[in-house]
Amino acid sequence: MSEIQVNQIIDPTPATDGAGVKLKRSIGVEPNYFDPFLMLDEFGSENSDDYIAGFPPHPHRGIETVTYMLAGDFEHKDSTGGQGRMTAGDVQWMKTGSGIIHSEMPAMKEGKLHGFQLWINMPAKMKMSKPEYHYINADQMSVHRDSEKQVKVIAGKFENAEGPIKKHNVDPIYLDIELKKTKELSFNIPSTHNSFIYLINGEVRIGNKKHDKVKDSTLILLTKGKNLKVSALSDSKFLLISGKPIGEQIARGGPFVMNTKQEILEAIEDYHNGSFVK
Repeated sequence: MSEIQVNQIIDPTPATDGAGVKLKRSIGVEPNYFDPFLMLDEFGSENSDDYIAGFPPHPHRGIETVTYMLAGDFEHKDSTGGQGRMTAGDVQWMKTGSGIIHSEMPAMKEGKLHGFQLWINMPAKMKMSKPEYHYINADQMSVHRDSEKQVKVIAGKFENAEGPIKKHNVDPIYLDIELKKTKELSFNIPSTHNSFIYLINGEVRIGNKKHDKVKDSTLILLTKGKNLKVSALSDSKFLLISGKPIGEQIARGGPFVMNTKQEILEAIEDYHNGSFVK
């Protein structure tokens, strides 16, 4: 069985988005795609000035956005009439398809806000599909627990815990893992997939080859293989995310990700002439 190793270690780039929300971006910089993943942001602060302006109404087309809250409250509203409040542990998996206009605003004036947003590409045949959502409440999430670790399953399967995202075109795996010091995680991943770990806190060693030190808020791109081994050098928390590459040409214009420049221009025109939401 081929062992998965560290391919690249990336320190996130400080960035701002929305109306000035401070965040750390590790996929989606210059342009740094990792098929099928287009962007990964970690947002979080105990200073409300860093997040209070939120993400006012803005459009998307041709992507999926996965928002995972670890702390704080966010309120979501969109052009389909949908709205809801996300609290700690909740996930919103949004397939924007042909187009959606939505806002994500803090439902809090102070305290700690912490979470992630992942963008997943959609294949050409699905980019103009009808928008849809999956909401996963924290108390409904499938979780594996033992004396060495806790694994929350958003997508994929770990032991007997299985996530609610099924029959997805990239066969995603999205796990939130807490691993105790000196313990080891062993997990099989399809050899077709591109995979990464985002270390939230702690320090880990990956695979059986020597690699640079990885500690806190670090993106680790992995080689393709079948068996992943992660050893915790201290109590550690990290995301393990994996998906099957789509392998199509990418054209990106801000919040729109299509296959050609012409399709981007059409999205911009649709947005400005009022025909964006189908």
